[in-house]
Amino acid sequence: MNQTMIGLGGGCHWCTEAVFSALQGVCKVEQGYIKSTPPADSFSEAVQLTFDTGLIPEIVLIEVHLRTHASTSKHSFRDKYRSAIYVYNDDQRVRVNAALNALQNEFPAELITQVLPFDEFRFSAVRYHRFYEKQVSRQFCTRYIDPKLELLRARYQDILLPGWKCDSDPKESLEQTP
Repeated sequence: MNQTMIGLGGGCHWCTEAVFSALQGVCKVEQGYIKSTPPADSFSEAVQLTFDTGLIPEIVLIEVHLRTHASTSKHSFRDKYRSAIYVYNDDQRVRVNAALNALQNEFPAELITQVLPFDEFRFSAVRYHRFYEKQVSRQFCTRYIDPKLELLRARYQDILLPGWKCDSDPKESLEQTP
């Protein structure tokens, strides 16, 4: 098993946690806030992933990340929801930059996702962990998280955890995650 880490920020960490908890090869999803070095040294909502590179390539995680948040939008909430990939070393920074360059032509507008050095992580409050699983019928979940999960079912069926089917209940599927 070849485990590595990556930090992903872009949208609400409840949404991002639900998306990456559904993927094979993702060993752990930690929801919280990540900061980088100046000028991106304020905490922003994000997840910290531990994943097995033998089961899911880093570029696939990056592609899923770009497609499940507004990765081309410079909206007014970017301080709270920084579109970023937080890297843990220079080799990872090089790979992530190459992945962004390779994926850019698949998007109609310029990607604004930043590649930033990871500096610090803070967990969100425990009551928000696994938010989607616990609150699946809430309006927030149906409005913001369900469409992201539908994208996974439509486009990434081959990397979903066993039990994730196009016609399955997302809550039942998330209950199977470790």
